[in-house]
Amino acid sequence: MTAPIRVLVCDDQVLIRTGLTTIIDAQPDLEVAGECGDGRAAVELGGRLRPDVVVMDVRMPVLDGIEATRRLAGAGVPHPAKVLVVTTFNLDEYVYEALRAGASGFLLKDAPPDRLLHGIRTVATGAALLDPEVTRQLVGRYAARIRPAEDTAPDIPLTPRELEVLRLIAEGLSNGEIAAALVISQETVKTFVSRILAKLGLRDRVQAVVYAYRRGLVA
Repeated sequence: MTAPIRVLVCDDQVLIRTGLTTIIDAQPDLEVAGECGDGRAAVELGGRLRPDVVVMDVRMPVLDGIEATRRLAGAGVPHPAKVLVVTTFNLDEYVYEALRAGASGFLLKDAPPDRLLHGIRTVATGAALLDPEVTRQLVGRYAARIRPAEDTAPDIPLTPRELEVLRLIAEGLSNGEIAAALVISQETVKTFVSRILAKLGLRDRVQAVVYAYRRGLVA
């Protein structure tokens, strides 16, 4: 049997935290590895328990969820955690900063339980929770902020074909749409995506989109 996905639940509201743990523990393929009510404890428990997924609230005492995510999953972290940010605040700034901090997905707390469970399972596989179109729209709003200066020459270790695939990912195309646009198979697209993520040291498509905008590859 496959071991259950171990989840760390981080939320400062006891009722919400209890609700999340109850929903998660009721699933045969999921288990709550731990829970906490502030960001500093989230970082400590995340490093000690090494859960498969961290469900992280944004607004928490001591250390907010964005900074806790950055310390658990940000650039330079030796063993980055997979973080699913779940919050009541539907503000673009929170979503953007959460993704920049290293989160693999973002959900609102009013999402139905099945969407939360799907999000945990999706993030646990290493995939991004946000679909490509949502990601493109989100990061696109902040393109001016994250794009480099015009005189900055991007040094990107990709072949021309890989760059083409990366641009299409950043424009919000799915694997099937990329395959149709380039007249190649979806399996070939998957190979290109895996190669791009490996070469650039990225974890998922969300990070690939942010990378493309940072390097000015998308208008």
